[in-house]
Amino acid sequence: MRGREAGTGARWLPIAAVLATTIMAATAMAEQPQLRGKTIKGVYVPKQYLRAKWHKLHFKPWIDKATNEQCLVCHKEILTHKPRKTSPAGWKADSVLAWYQTLDTYEGPQMTFHARHLTSKYARQVMNLKCTFCHQGLDPREEAPGSHAGNQKDAGFTLRKTVDPSKTCLRCHGTFPFQFMEGLEADWSKIRKDFEDEETPNGCLTCHAETYRTVRHQVTYLKPENIEKLAKKSSDVCYGCHGGRKWYRISYPYPRHPWPGMKDVVPETPEWAKNRPTQSEKRYRRK
Repeated sequence: MRGREAGTGARWLPIAAVLATTIMAATAMAEQPQLRGKTIKGVYVPKQYLRAKWHKLHFKPWIDKATNEQCLVCHKEILTHKPRKTSPAGWKADSVLAWYQTLDTYEGPQMTFHARHLTSKYARQVMNLKCTFCHQGLDPREEAPGSHAGNQKDAGFTLRKTVDPSKTCLRCHGTFPFQFMEGLEADWSKIRKDFEDEETPNGCLTCHAETYRTVRHQVTYLKPENIEKLAKKSSDVCYGCHGGRKWYRISYPYPRHPWPGMKDVVPETPEWAKNRPTQSEKRYRRK
């Protein structure tokens, strides 16, 4: 009898977990009664949590046209939530410095992930990120590829992941690929002093001002004019996204856009670049 009772309890555990999650989410939604049952920013917010969860805005093709304002009708807590002032171990946030805060382009106190990317001063200067840049729709059912006929397209093999980091995070948080750059023998943080002085505040532009890869950042999620303007003052503007805040051991395979004079300085395509695309993804190209 005890074994049968134990087995019954084990079977109920997953169901209880699902119910607990649903109740917590529904409770959070109930805390904003002014939103329920109304059309806000062109989006109808259902009264029931499960109806909101299966709202068409969470699916293709509607998700591709969703605006930040529409997403934040229900998800505004991602911008209002604040990080801990003191860690569980007792360290105060204002008394320590994380490695990614050491660049000149990191300003102000710690912020949450979403707030830093969407609302910080520097992010608004150089980036034009939308919620849909990372969040391309989410089917609440099993997220394994091919698990059912209605599964989200282009799922790849990102099992149980709502975001594919290889197509999002890696674009700005990969490692610095100095191995592909002629004349560089180590990470930029170690050799920058050899390329910079008072007259040359950004050593990256020693080569990238006129000679190599001068057609860059021409995508809708960045602000290329501002990037080029700010880069004249510090190489941290470049290094910040090209190795200075790396979360991965690999670099992103950026498209190798042809630039004026390319054939003169690089007559033949290098081995590492032979499989690179020559244009950015269609959905990110600037018109």
